[in-house]
Amino acid sequence: MSISKRSLQDLLSLSLESTPAVSIRRENKIWVAAGMLIHYLESFTDSLVVTDDKSKPLGIVGGKEILENILKNPSSTLFDDTIVEDIMDKNVDIISKQITLKDLLQRWTQTRRAFSILPNQFKGYSVISARKLLEIGANCKTEMTVSELPKKNVVTFMHGDTLKDIINSMFENKTRRLVFKNTSNFISDRIIIEYIVRELNYLRNIDYFLDLKFEKPFRLAESKVISDDMKISELSKIMFGMLHPFVIYQDQVISPWDLCMALLSDKVEYPM
Repeated sequence: MSISKRSLQDLLSLSLESTPAVSIRRENKIWVAAGMLIHYLESFTDSLVVTDDKSKPLGIVGGKEILENILKNPSSTLFDDTIVEDIMDKNVDIISKQITLKDLLQRWTQTRRAFSILPNQFKGYSVISARKLLEIGANCKTEMTVSELPKKNVVTFMHGDTLKDIINSMFENKTRRLVFKNTSNFISDRIIIEYIVRELNYLRNIDYFLDLKFEKPFRLAESKVISDDMKISELSKIMFGMLHPFVIYQDQVISPWDLCMALLSDKVEYPM
């Protein structure tokens, strides 16, 4: 049987429920969500699940929702006066353990969001994200290598670009990461939100955020540069252990999403 037709229960039998969803109440202010997201974006949970007072999932909030709304309202009122329910994505993807890998990835392709939750044995929810699926990639059998992945151009930014330029570029290019030109460093939605939270105090003392130009004290993340045309399974193991999983190979960038899509190839098998 093709790996894509096997269920998550089969492929992640030992760890399917190991990542609990991180929730936030719908009445919480955006500053609470932003403070939580800097710890979870790019991690195994990636987004927050918005719940009511009975812990029922109502929506999700991630970097996308924060940055979208900063473009509309780049001020402290977004963080201090707006509640999570007002900006959340109401499309909560709740899946079962029996969903096939192919069906899951098709759903993610449609929503452009690699994030689902499933009911667990503790009467709560566990998270399945692109990073979680790296476990499958790490254990697969294949001769498929990095050079066979679809080519994605490196989207860059440089000194002098405003934060408005950078955020707009993320949305225009459908990416959460931009590489600092001629380097292996990158900026992400998490880094921008962290800057707002820790350096700018939720924009409480600044009213020209989007006009700020890129410069210190931004602390960029470091991507891993590889020169070997390694197998997909080998790269999955490496990225699974990275704090910020993002790789540059020759003239292309590789994210967990790219490795997830590679699992649909007929060249990928999974040991019984």
